[in-house]
Amino acid sequence: MAIPTTRTNEQARISIDLEKCIGCGKCIDVCKDLSLVLKDGKVSLASEPIFGCIGCGHCMAICPSGAIEVNGRYLSPKDLFELPPKEKAAGYEELQTLYQRRRSIREFRDEPVSSEKIKKILEAAKMAPMGLPPSDVNVLVLDTKEKNHLFAKDFCDYLEQMQWMVSGWFLAFMRPFWGKANAAVFRNFVKPLFRVYTEKMQQGTNLVTYDAPLAMYFYGSPYADPADPVVAATTAMYAAESLGLGTCMVGGVHPLIQHGSKAKKFREKYGIKFKSREGLFILIGYPQWTYKKGVRRTFASVVNWN
Repeated sequence: MAIPTTRTNEQARISIDLEKCIGCGKCIDVCKDLSLVLKDGKVSLASEPIFGCIGCGHCMAICPSGAIEVNGRYLSPKDLFELPPKEKAAGYEELQTLYQRRRSIREFRDEPVSSEKIKKILEAAKMAPMGLPPSDVNVLVLDTKEKNHLFAKDFCDYLEQMQWMVSGWFLAFMRPFWGKANAAVFRNFVKPLFRVYTEKMQQGTNLVTYDAPLAMYFYGSPYADPADPVVAATTAMYAAESLGLGTCMVGGVHPLIQHGSKAKKFREKYGIKFKSREGLFILIGYPQWTYKKGVRRTFASVVNWN
């Protein structure tokens, strides 16, 4: 039985050219589905794989003689490419500089992000590790500040209809069911968020997407691991930073458009294909202000277990 996604429920197909196979066994070592075995000095398909080929492409990529091809689950030999030389890879110092220079930007210049840069951001995000292939991560692109303002206005209109979600009676009713932490989050974060989003929008100020010239919403599907869209969104964020853009992650929209008929209509209007367990908006644009200093951050804990 193949692992299902919204895109496929079939296994990929592994083809082996025995004349090219040199029996090195590298493909066997990297296939964690146990789909391959060595028989008479040549690679062969195993009789009892775990799931059947998921289309990760490891065996095809590692084969030194080009003896293996994988087709299916949105993968084919055409998807192979030569890796850039190691000396062109960013080192730790370069990466740390990128991480240190990033700040959450909510003030953007009135300057569009070119289609070329949007394409580069998406191409980088496609390389993120997004769980079992084929990826079930989806992306909504709002590529002008006008589109972002309209989205935010519609979202605030939607929130006006959903005020019961932060009413006193509802929060009191739900307290025994969702526990202390969730109750505190709704009382101290979600309820004020409803108020500030809607009140500021009525005054003409967009605190949802900040009228950014570009926003990308990464979300999954019912099959996707909740981490998958977050990993892709984070990769997109750093790709945008590398292109001289400022970015900000926005998590307040996603959980509020997941449940109920009104949420479904909202998603349908914007071509959002699925409700999903996790999703993130990335706001992107040219920063209005320049920061000269950063702020150190910490983990809640780091434990070296012995």
